Amino acid sequence: MKKKELQIVEGSIFKNLILFTVPIILTGLLQLLYNAADVIVVGRYAGSNSLAAVGSTSSLMNLFVNMFIGLSSGSAVCVARAIGARDEDSTHKSVHTSMTIAVIGGIFLICIGIPLSKELLLMMNTPAEIIDEAALYMNIIFIGMPASLVYNFGAAIVRSSGDAKTPMTILGVSGIVNIVLNLVFVIVFKRKADGVAYATIISQYISAAWIVIYLMRLDSACKLHLSKLRIHKAILLKILKIGVPAGIQGAIFSISNITIQSSINGFGADAVAGSSVASNIEGFVYTAMNSMYQSVLTFTGQNVGANRFDRVKRIIAIGCVQVTMIGLIAEAAVFIFQKQLINLYVPDAPEVMSYGILRLKYVVSLYFFCGIMDTLVGGLRGMGSSFLPMLASILGVCGIRIVWIYTVFKK
Repeated sequence: MKKKELQIVEGSIFKNLILFTVPIILTGLLQLLYNAADVIVVGRYAGSNSLAAVGSTSSLMNLFVNMFIGLSSGSAVCVARAIGARDEDSTHKSVHTSMTIAVIGGIFLICIGIPLSKELLLMMNTPAEIIDEAALYMNIIFIGMPASLVYNFGAAIVRSSGDAKTPMTILGVSGIVNIVLNLVFVIVFKRKADGVAYATIISQYISAAWIVIYLMRLDSACKLHLSKLRIHKAILLKILKIGVPAGIQGAIFSISNITIQSSINGFGADAVAGSSVASNIEGFVYTAMNSMYQSVLTFTGQNVGANRFDRVKRIIAIGCVQVTMIGLIAEAAVFIFQKQLINLYVPDAPEVMSYGILRLKYVVSLYFFCGIMDTLVGGLRGMGSSFLPMLASILGVCGIRIVWIYTVFKK
């Protein structure tokens, strides 16, 4: 199977960047619907405690997952550079090393996540009335970690080849399956948080199987052969050089989120539910902007591999302009429809809504700066520099948040 891929190392940067980014935005939004569907269904049909149980786990889950998602950035850069340089052997080795990392990483997350989930929730001051349900939800979600990583690494490979539409199609179908199964488990079988967790992991395994089959059917250097899955040391080192700093940055960011979530947990279940809803809504804004990070990373990687350094600065500059436009439009939509959006998750819950609106007011106002930061990071990583953006994030964004929680917030 041969796919017509978007031209990345030639042609109009402005036009091609938009054409490449739009499917990634849609893919990211579809992926967010996994959690959004969970939150909406439990909020409407299982009550605010179940909603709080699902929402209280997100920052903790991200802590476990982000290191490996960071490694997928390293995989994307390696594949994009090899394709740009027309090096089929390096492309082949990058694909098989990446997918092997995904499988090993998923199994590792199961082994450490399930035994530690309840203890970590206790450390986060999770309210007693929701902790058992939250721990059960986490344990089930961890069973889906191999599928989640296989899909994410596979999608990164496909996008690096210039095809951003296939991951979107896969997420579209599995997202519909997730929503249908959510309703079946919660309404028909009367399950709560565990029901939406089962729906999520079934959908994840469908998307993982699909991306694997798609890669196996490709007629290019990105073709996947299951018998050739192994770690190629030289490629692994390249992936780690980009991916480990990216993963550490994501993990530290998650730790700062956990610190914030722990503080919110102290205000009770309504505050946790309101913050969870607002966080879910914020996620749509962030995901739309973060799609430009992925596009710029791919465009920069391929152009560096092809020695088209003359295009790199323009890719980053145009990406920053486009992500600012995306961010401002998304922020305006959230503020205009904030009450309707929160009511979609939790109808007739004024306390939950007040907490949700409060969070949106402060977090979303200047969110487009986060998009610009991520786009610059994507450009740097595409050029092979991952340590500097990690350091800036740890000392800047994460450091300030943690200091704020333990100083100003305590007052």
